[in-house]
Amino acid sequence: MAVELFYKKYGTGKPLIILHGLLGSLDNWHTLSSRFGRHFTVYAIDQRNHGRSPHSDEMSYEAMAEDLVAFIHGQDLSSVALIGHSMGGKTAMEFALRHPAVTRALIVVDIAPRDYAPHHDHIFEALSALDLRQFRSRAAIDEALSARISSGAVRQFLMKNLTRNQDDTFRWKMNLKALLNHYDELNRRIVSSAPYDGPVLFLRGRQSDYIADSDEAGIRALFPKAEIRSLDSGHWIHAERPHELFAIVMDFLKRSLYY
Repeated sequence: MAVELFYKKYGTGKPLIILHGLLGSLDNWHTLSSRFGRHFTVYAIDQRNHGRSPHSDEMSYEAMAEDLVAFIHGQDLSSVALIGHSMGGKTAMEFALRHPAVTRALIVVDIAPRDYAPHHDHIFEALSALDLRQFRSRAAIDEALSARISSGAVRQFLMKNLTRNQDDTFRWKMNLKALLNHYDELNRRIVSSAPYDGPVLFLRGRQSDYIADSDEAGIRALFPKAEIRSLDSGHWIHAERPHELFAIVMDFLKRSLYY
């Protein structure tokens, strides 16, 4: 069953939907959403079990694609362009393959449609080990997480999911239990009986292993018109190379006759 997604709207023009990655939120894309909003009506969305969108025991790409269907109908949109990063990229792929007539253009940021081996286990273990009711400051939570997560940047990314209760304790915005229970489902490949024949751009981080050279055949099997561009970046291209990403996406949308 579809859930009613929380979103922020920016600008005017043709609709452009932006989908964040696992353990992220629409806030991760605020700067770029504002910039794209000078040219499009941008809908930055919190996917189910993330940010301020509803929690659900169901967590799959089919479910997230149907959430998008309900959202698009609710906004009275007839066609859209989609940008999705990582998990959001797989959601966008699933949607485009299921609803090609609604999808005018697709931009996938650093994810391929293949199966992925689990590589967030240590993060889930670190988050699950915390009893947030015992903490009164973000600094104390950061210190506790540092025992299992050495990267300060990763800890700060994760701590954007913190929010305070009325009694001044903390809780996670995301539905940690559902994400953990369905983690294998989120790592699965995207399948379809028919390809999406519209314009597609895959953006790949050269310092990331999420899209390998060997993924090209699988990408083109589902998205025969796909362009694959590489940037000097890790997995979080939108944070590390926002100006380059913006320029490449705008050029792609112009050539796709969407702008």
